[in-house]
Formats: sequence, structure tokens, C-alpha cells
Amino acid sequence: MQRRLCWLITGAALGAAVTWFLGASTRPVLAAGNDRFEDFILCTGPVALNANTPTDGVWLLDYRTGRLLGTLIDRVVGRIGGWAEVDLAAEFGVQPRQNVHFMMTTGTITNGQAALYVAETSSGRFGIYTMGPRPDGRPGVAIRRHDMTLFRQPAP
Repeated sequence: MQRRLCWLITGAALGAAVTWFLGASTRPVLAAGNDRFEDFILCTGPVALNANTPTDGVWLLDYRTGRLLGTLIDRVVGRIGGWAEVDLAAEFGVQPRQNVHFMMTTGTITNGQAALYVAETSSGRFGIYTMGPRPDGRPGVAIRRHDMTLFRQPAP
């Protein structure tokens, strides 16, 4: 009887130790809202059009044309809205067919609003963009650049 009690206590202690060890090393799973394939980069993030209606924005950078496209997903009807665009070649001062290397990701700047961070490693430029309602009040979205800076001097 004592032997069974000893094994029960030992098993419970080992189970508690293993549970504590495995539980202490867990990390949250973080999903990235961006991906790339060949000449395209895709990012997503929230856009604050209406404080009561969360809306998902989609950013698409097209290397071939040097354009940054942005749109919203209308969650009520499940459709993509019209595309807004920015000429990144002109924004970043890169020549057509120049060897460029864009990187981009989104980050939350306020509740329900993401910013898009774009870096171009050849020119050393870094820009911050957001998506929001068009300033002329028409349906759709507009892309607004908030800042452009150099993170390093361009290569000679």
C-alpha cells in the first residue's frame, strides 16, 4: 500500500514538473500580415474609416511598375473597393529599370489604424504611408505619405 502511494506521489510530482516546464516556455503565435512573390509584396492592416466599423486595408507593391496600390475590403458585401495608387519610383527618386530593393510592413499607429512602412535599400529612403477616406469626399480611399527620410546615404 505504501509502495503504491509512493508511486502516486512521484507520478503527480513528475507530471506537475513537466507541466510547469512546458508551460513556462510557451510563446504566442504571431501571424505576419505580409508576403512576397517575385515582383510583388502584399501587406494588410486596419484602416480607420469609421470608428464603429473596423475595416481591413490591403497594400500591394508592384516592382514592375513601381506602383504602391491600396484598397479596402468591404466586410458588409465581401468585396474589394477601388484601388488607390502612388508612384513609388517618383516618391523614392529611383530611375526606371534601376535595381531596387523594396521592403514593407505594417504597424499599428492608433486603435484601428495601421501605417505602412516602406524602405528602399538601394536609395536608403524610408517612407511612412496611411490609407484613409478620399479628401474630395468621393467613394474609395486615398494613400497619404506622412514622412520620407534617409536611413543611410545612397551608394555612389
